[in-house]
Amino acid sequence: MNKFHSVYTFFLFIIFGLSPDFATLKASLVKDATEKGKLGEIIKNLASSDTQVVTKAISDLSKTGDPRLEKFFELYRQGSVYNWPSAEGEVRIVVNEETIMDDDFNEFAPLLVPLTGEPFMVEGKQAKPDLLDLEDISPSRKIRSLVNSSKFLIRLFSPDYETRISGVKKCGDPPFMADAMSSLEDISNDAEEDDKIRWTANESMALIEFGQKSEDFEGLKGRLDALEKLSVLNSLRALARIDGFEKEIEELESSEKINANQSASLFKSISKVKKRIEGHKSSVELAGNLFRGVSYGSVLILIALGLAITFGLMGVINMAHGELVMIGAYATYEVQMYFGHSPENSVNEYYFFALPVAFLASAIVGLLMEKFVVRHLYNRPLESLLATWGVSLLLIQLVRLRYGDNIGVNAPTWARGGYEISQDVVLPFARLYLLALSAACVGFIYFIIRKTRKGMLIRATMQNRDMASSLGVRTRNVDRFTFALGSGIAGVAGYGWTIVGGVTPDMGTKLFIVDSFLVVVAGGVGELAGVLCSGLGIGVITKLIEPLEFGGFTVGPVWGKVILLALIVAFIQYKPAGLFAPKGRVGDKK
Repeated sequence: MNKFHSVYTFFLFIIFGLSPDFATLKASLVKDATEKGKLGEIIKNLASSDTQVVTKAISDLSKTGDPRLEKFFELYRQGSVYNWPSAEGEVRIVVNEETIMDDDFNEFAPLLVPLTGEPFMVEGKQAKPDLLDLEDISPSRKIRSLVNSSKFLIRLFSPDYETRISGVKKCGDPPFMADAMSSLEDISNDAEEDDKIRWTANESMALIEFGQKSEDFEGLKGRLDALEKLSVLNSLRALARIDGFEKEIEELESSEKINANQSASLFKSISKVKKRIEGHKSSVELAGNLFRGVSYGSVLILIALGLAITFGLMGVINMAHGELVMIGAYATYEVQMYFGHSPENSVNEYYFFALPVAFLASAIVGLLMEKFVVRHLYNRPLESLLATWGVSLLLIQLVRLRYGDNIGVNAPTWARGGYEISQDVVLPFARLYLLALSAACVGFIYFIIRKTRKGMLIRATMQNRDMASSLGVRTRNVDRFTFALGSGIAGVAGYGWTIVGGVTPDMGTKLFIVDSFLVVVAGGVGELAGVLCSGLGIGVITKLIEPLEFGGFTVGPVWGKVILLALIVAFIQYKPAGLFAPKGRVGDKK
């Protein structure tokens, strides 16, 4: 695959909303065919008594790629499509899904226009002829089978990229669509077609060949050849079907349709193929876990940014910091409800408006917490821990009373799907956005801390509060600003989490608070670089540990936390001050 072309095309889609040239061409062809009435003329051939004419009509219709044909074919297969000849004997294809009956028990059929489903109008009224006036053109068993396959074959020629690739993929899934082989071959040989679609077409063809039943050694060898093609393609879909193939071989051997030597030869070849595909699967899973670890680490960075600053500045252990994350998530939900965004009604703009709202909501709650609780507990870690823990329980219960135990935040449409950087390695758009959001927040915090007067005052207070106060720094204002800033960033973390995870009242305590404190401790209290390194490190280690297996025992999330905590404790024994030793007042205390 031409990587440069793929990346270039991807950015064209994002920036300009373009579709591939092939899709545009197909769309224009479908439009032209519809405008010229060719679809209607082809549909009329369904009334023919000649099976070959009907078969060709179905084939020609499916090749248009018109998505409306999927429903029409289903109605045709069910026997709801009729011919209502005109007075001159002209063929008129109509649809009738239900009949009505008058007081004399005469049955009438309200007619609909094929494809559009609109009423079939005659002299300004919907036609409702006697049911007996309609000619039944219900398909034979053979034609019904062809129509059922054609419902999916339509997708092979759709002008929409996602629809087309789903159709190509569907052909290789049970029940296997052998009727699609010629179309799939045309797609795979089309040099102008998208590389991904061509690859999927080759995979589906090999899967169809592999899925054919056989009861002799030669037939099994043919299926094995198809499996070899799939191994060259590194097809993960084939891996799930190898076990079934092995069982078939065992059954044929037990029924003496193949001998033991033939069976052993087949199993030997299958073992090589299986090992090759499993190696690819392991690589894909490793890449996926690494990316999930990085994206989870980006959330921890957002949460720990404020925590590191406030702890380093005030010496306050804020156990309610996780609830500030929760506040940001619920603020996002409220904005969604205000805009009316839902799966049926997409209002993507809501998500960008939710960002400042989530920040402000958590910042305000943080300010109130600092004013009424935290300000009285500076440099008293134990008391601040207990007090803020109580605040966290209060916030959880208040939110639970208002919203219940669970809510749903619907991700914007642009956050669905992902970008495939290599075969089977897909980077979800939602997690890519989360990474970009984290990077932007880190840059924002760095700018404030290092490039602004307010940042200079924060650093001065953090390094030596008494000296800063003696030089005229209003340390109380610095405390309030810092706590609000850290709380707001925590709210942004909750906002970002809504498109990748669930939202519950206790999400902050259950998911983030322990890991965020580990990030702060391992990175170095109050150190931005330490937060970055430890956040990404802890995120990646967490996602690499969880899927590990030892003798049938899977580590999982719970034991993963335990192992991670043990690793952090061991690391702290080696470097008590963390990756980057803090400077100034906090560093002196170490």
